[in-house]
Amino acid sequence: MPEMGAQENAALVRRGYEAFIAGDMDTLRDLFAEDAVWHVGGTGVLSGDKKGRDAVLSYFGELGTRSNGSMRVTVEDVAAGDRYTVGVQFSHAERNGKTLELRQVIVFSIVDGKVTEGTEMQEDTTAVADFWS
Repeated sequence: MPEMGAQENAALVRRGYEAFIAGDMDTLRDLFAEDAVWHVGGTGVLSGDKKGRDAVLSYFGELGTRSNGSMRVTVEDVAAGDRYTVGVQFSHAERNGKTLELRQVIVFSIVDGKVTEGTEMQEDTTAVADFWS
């Protein structure tokens, strides 16, 4: 398969965001490599590496479950370079009387038209850990 260019990778990430926002797990499944890894930094209950497409999708589902469906992501920008595609998002969620509102950056690695790796970068890792605990 030919190497995807920056424009195609940005379009793929935007499609992934649209699917995530719509709760369309079938489309997300198609966009991730089977052996994809998702990195969540910090020390919270959801931190750590999610290894394999099923574990990544399960993590996405848990965000929805733990926030009682209140998780909202607004895409602010998607930028693609030679090696990485970066999504900048604003996240809002509510849980147990708490509200989480912050900017996150996700660094995507894409190979042959599939996301192989995602790394979440939080604006405030302490706030994230407190919110999901």
